Amino acid sequence: MLCDKCGVEMVPGSAFCASCGRPVSLVAEAKSTAAAVSGLSPNVAGALCYLAGAITGILFLILEPYRRDRFVRFHALQSIFFNIGWIGLYLVQAMVQPFLPWTMWRLMTSISSLVSLALLCGVVWLMYRAYNNERFKLPVIGDIAENRA
Repeated sequence: MLCDKCGVEMVPGSAFCASCGRPVSLVAEAKSTAAAVSGLSPNVAGALCYLAGAITGILFLILEPYRRDRFVRFHALQSIFFNIGWIGLYLVQAMVQPFLPWTMWRLMTSISSLVSLALLCGVVWLMYRAYNNERFKLPVIGDIAENRA
């Protein structure tokens, strides 16, 4: 188990950190126990929530050791809501694009490719932030995910 403050490896069962003297929190102890039982730490599970979009988000909401961890639940819900928004954006594009003239259709296709690249970069960024134990919230989706987690 690592100290929350200084990051030094602590002796299992100790009440205080040998390096900085900070008391061991029960939350940190529970997280290290869950990581030892499941094989994945919460930061890795949070990052994997974004890997296959809503599918892995739902998977981590169902799997037993992760569905009780607020950090993993937050990232799983944010992944699900982000992908629902992404799918909604493409449905709107698919409904509007056939009615556009040819030149506008080509422009819309180019813009769609750029948006796809931006959304993919956004997923990679969210995975990176989750892996670094950060609860990075997207503007609207993050608040909804935090309330539900």
